[in-house]
Amino acid sequence: MNKQGKVTGKASIDRPWMKYYPESLQQLQIPHCSLTDYLRQNNADTSIPVIHYYGRELTWNDLFRQADAAAKALCALGFKEGDRIPTFLQAVPEHVVLLLAAEKIGAALICRDGTLEESVVAIQNSKSPVLFAHTYLSKAEEDRFRAETQLERIVTLSPYASADRSKMPEHITAYIDSLQPAEPACAPENLTWDQFLALGEGYTGPWEAPADPDRPLFCAYTSGSTGPSKQVIHSAASMLGVIHQMTPFTASLDFRLTWLHTILPPSLVAVTVTMILSPISSGNLLILDPFCDVQDLDLELMRYRPNCWALIPEFIEVLMRSPRIPADYSMDYLYAAGVGAEPLNIKQIERAEAFLKAHHCPAHFSVSYGMSEGGSGFTLPCPTQPLTDCCGGMPMIATTLAAFAKGTQQELGYGEVGELCKTGPGLMLGYDDPESTAQALQRHPDGQLWLHTGDYGYMAENGTVHVLSRGFPERFGGGRLFVMEMENRIAFTPGMDDGFFVIAPDPEHEGYFLPYLYLILEQGADQAEVEQAIRSALEPHQQPVEVTLIKERSYFHFKTNRRELAAEIAARVPVTV
Repeated sequence: MNKQGKVTGKASIDRPWMKYYPESLQQLQIPHCSLTDYLRQNNADTSIPVIHYYGRELTWNDLFRQADAAAKALCALGFKEGDRIPTFLQAVPEHVVLLLAAEKIGAALICRDGTLEESVVAIQNSKSPVLFAHTYLSKAEEDRFRAETQLERIVTLSPYASADRSKMPEHITAYIDSLQPAEPACAPENLTWDQFLALGEGYTGPWEAPADPDRPLFCAYTSGSTGPSKQVIHSAASMLGVIHQMTPFTASLDFRLTWLHTILPPSLVAVTVTMILSPISSGNLLILDPFCDVQDLDLELMRYRPNCWALIPEFIEVLMRSPRIPADYSMDYLYAAGVGAEPLNIKQIERAEAFLKAHHCPAHFSVSYGMSEGGSGFTLPCPTQPLTDCCGGMPMIATTLAAFAKGTQQELGYGEVGELCKTGPGLMLGYDDPESTAQALQRHPDGQLWLHTGDYGYMAENGTVHVLSRGFPERFGGGRLFVMEMENRIAFTPGMDDGFFVIAPDPEHEGYFLPYLYLILEQGADQAEVEQAIRSALEPHQQPVEVTLIKERSYFHFKTNRRELAAEIAARVPVTV
């Protein structure tokens, strides 16, 4: 409600989600400080373990000590305030060390986990002569980097650097072995991680930059699952804008939680902000497990028995299809189980809920919504409301979400579909492209800076957000092609095990799109009967132009692989306009 307690019909004014939050938190203030200071303030006992990494535990003292040493070593290598430091690391403790070290000297990390071509561009954009990468970087990749960028040297980090190898299970070491190239990067100028840290021991020059929470600190790339990947720039202040809104809830229990983080790379904003920094900010023990093959996630879940695990759709699918999880296996230790990354249709949600219930998981299955440009986390679960019509939870306590008419700054009412926009803490500083930044970050008549997400959906009067589509694809002749709307219509079609739509450009009508259905049948189902039932459930403009049978849902960057499938369609369907 607004301050006068009146309902205006506009979510940005009424903020109806506030009724779900306790009054003691409704005036939550976001601290304006460095990331290092925030972590110290939230964790008074720096002697306790904060990260568990393959048999070894690191305390806050370990992290802060290594961060100082790494900061001095960065200065010894020539890095200074305002510089960009490219890193191609997985979610290892050294990622946190380098992030804190970069803040100390006033620099920023550029994190990347993409194709070779994307990696080349990231190094070029950093203008840095030094790269941080794992020891399994190949000589061929190194040669390409040296030939096409300004790179002079690589600091190589072994996956075993902070681990106790004797305590690592065979499937983890086997996965690491599978990453090793026949010929690794080997230029004589390269340094090991230990050699890098040793540089700091002899450094006597200045190394601490003036504190500035608004300075760029973390540059990452969007996942690229729905279009070209873009570099997103965040500061300590923008990251803390999200972290501080999550901390009161993850730190509210009377015992210490364990948080499991597996194979998602820290080059995703959601990983660094909400899956790494948020748990450790809350005083919980973070279990880093980045070298686990996706098909072995079931083994790691049963080995660690975590209280919390940030699942995504591909992860929960692996668990549900695992033959290694006994039917009577109890997940009573798992207190938080939810998904983000992409919306789920109603059948996917129902199957996940049934799976967790069958395994005695006490957690309420939840979904959330966010994106890199807004610091990753926009919403929190709203347990009192059902997960219907693509519900993405409720806005976080200091966050405002609203729907606006397409291409405008005109806010819509409850239930009206428009572009979802966010204002409040956590907004990126911008992209590395000013024109794209101006399109995404817009000053509205209310004086607030709003992030235009490009996602379409609506705000419900109960305070929840419903995310229906990425973009506003329309079919020639009329009718919007919102993937989740269409998938929910056909989700429980008899004989269909799973299915999803891919929206691709209409080759005959520029600016319009066509739907393609990828279908997985239940064993013994008749394809013609299933297709007929599907078409009966869809509106005329939603009818797929093509139905392709597949054996299983494919993923790209852990999301349904709509991007590559759309590219395949475009490549084989000739454009006639």
